[in-house]
Amino acid sequence: MMLLSTQAIASVPRIILFGDSLTAGPGVGAQETLSAQLSERLKKSGFNTEVVNAGVSGDTTETGLARLDYTLEGGSVDLAVIELGANDMLRGLDPLKARTNLEKIITAFQAKNARILLVTMVAGENWGQTYKKAFDSIYPELAKKFGVPLVPFIMQDIWGDPRLLIGDGLHPNAQGIAKMVDRIAPQIETVLKTTHRD
Repeated sequence: MMLLSTQAIASVPRIILFGDSLTAGPGVGAQETLSAQLSERLKKSGFNTEVVNAGVSGDTTETGLARLDYTLEGGSVDLAVIELGANDMLRGLDPLKARTNLEKIITAFQAKNARILLVTMVAGENWGQTYKKAFDSIYPELAKKFGVPLVPFIMQDIWGDPRLLIGDGLHPNAQGIAKMVDRIAPQIETVLKTTHRD
């Protein structure tokens, strides 16, 4: 019986949401975070999954890379959703460095035989057009280089709408997170259909 239970657990796809505060979910309840809402959405669509919230508020691509080994030690990864770069952009950090960090993160997950979804981030206008062009090119170019699906900017139409943000005016509330799930879930379901289905 123990062997059967272990096999059943092992067959459940393990999804790691590796990101910053947009993944971590500051200001919302545990059942309203991206991982919780995504897990519920996938369940309703017929997918039995383990969705892990590996988001750390304030993370840049560099600090995300620094804790990656710890995350990978936590167990197998079937699908990694990489959501990093917003804090690099907000701080005006070097886009080339962000690209290099993301390349290393993707490579590390792929070395563990994980499928990848890369979440698009876009720069605002405050750092100028040269910076914006360099930053915005990171995600489509990495998706092409590594052959991984690219999730559209998940904060589109959420940032700037007080109805969808917590009190700080920056992070999504439960309703905003639900819109993020609407953008990301279809691509996750597409990946899962090629690997697992209950």
